[in-house]
Amino acid sequence: MFTGIVTDMGRIRSIEKKGDTRLVIETAYDAATIDLGASISCDGCCLTVIERGKDGDQNWFAVEASQETLDCTALGNWKEGTRINLERALKVGDELGGHIVSGHVDGVGRIADIRPEGDSMRFTFEAPDDLKKFIAEKGSVTLNGTSLTVNEVQGNRFGVNIIPHTQAVTTWGAAKAGDAVNLEIDMLARYVARLRQED
Repeated sequence: MFTGIVTDMGRIRSIEKKGDTRLVIETAYDAATIDLGASISCDGCCLTVIERGKDGDQNWFAVEASQETLDCTALGNWKEGTRINLERALKVGDELGGHIVSGHVDGVGRIADIRPEGDSMRFTFEAPDDLKKFIAEKGSVTLNGTSLTVNEVQGNRFGVNIIPHTQAVTTWGAAKAGDAVNLEIDMLARYVARLRQED
C-alpha cells in the first residue's frame, strides 16, 4: 500500500526485453535499505524489487514487468532516461499524507490540456470511459503515483491543480499535453460501486 506522496524522481537506466521486461531504475533511495522483494510504486505501478545496488554514488534497483503490466499501464512508453515518480511502501505508523493507494493501475488516461492558473498549473485529463464514473469532484485520484484532488468533472474529463512544490518534486513539472498517465481510481469509490451492483 502507498499514499500517493512521491518521495523521489527516479530515472530509467536500462530496459531489457526478454520473457518479461527488466527495468533498472536509478534512485536517491539508499540501495542498502531496499529489501529484495520490496514493493515500490513506479509512476503509480506497484513493482517488486528483484535486485539492487550502488555504482559509485548512484543507487539503483531492478524490477520486472510482465507483458500484461506493459499492456495495461503507460510503462510501455518508458525509454532509457525517462523520469518517473517513486514511492516506497507504506509502513504501519507512517503519516498518511495523501490517500490509500494500492499501486494497481486501473487504466491509462491522457493529459488533454495544461494551462497556468495563479502560481499553479491546471491540468485537464481524459479518463477511459469505463473509469469516468469513479471520478468525483473533490474526490481523490492517483495519477502517475501522485495523490491529487479532483476540481471538477465533465464527462470523461476532469481537472486538477498542481502546485509549484508538486511540480518541482515530481515529474509533473515536465509533463505535456498528450502524455499518457497511469490512473488509479479511489479505492472507496471502487467498493461503493461494487456494493451498489449487489443491490
